[in-house]
Formats: sequence, structure tokens, C-alpha cells
Amino acid sequence: MKTFFFLCAVLLFLAPAKNEFFDDKCQKLKGRCKRSCDKTEELVAFCQKFLKCCQTLHPCVLSGDHN
Repeated sequence: MKTFFFLCAVLLFLAPAKNEFFDDKCQKLKGRCKRSCDKTEELVAFCQKFLKCCQTLHPCVLSGDHN
């Protein structure tokens, strides 16, 4: 029974660290945590509290070298 309480305590302290990991990952991808992504954005990762990490889509630029 002591092991059970110990594991619960450890998981309780690890939860905030896990949430910060997701937000930090979103910032490194240059995204924003939102409830839903706009039409001009794509889902690139997940954030804490059921939010989505959305990143703005950039249109492809075609170079003049193609025939």
C-alpha cells in the first residue's frame, strides 16, 4: 500500500513537468497553442489542457527554373 501512495505522489509531481514539455515543443516549432487551428494553419503538435499547437501554413513558392 505504501508503494501505491509513493507512485501516486511521484505522478502528481511529474504531471506539470510533462505539460511544460508539450508547450515548450510547440514554441520550438514556432506554433501557438489554441483550441482549434484555422484554415490557414496546420496541427503540428499538442499542448497541455487539450489544446492544439497550430502553425501557419506558408504557400509554396515556385521558382522560374521549371519548364
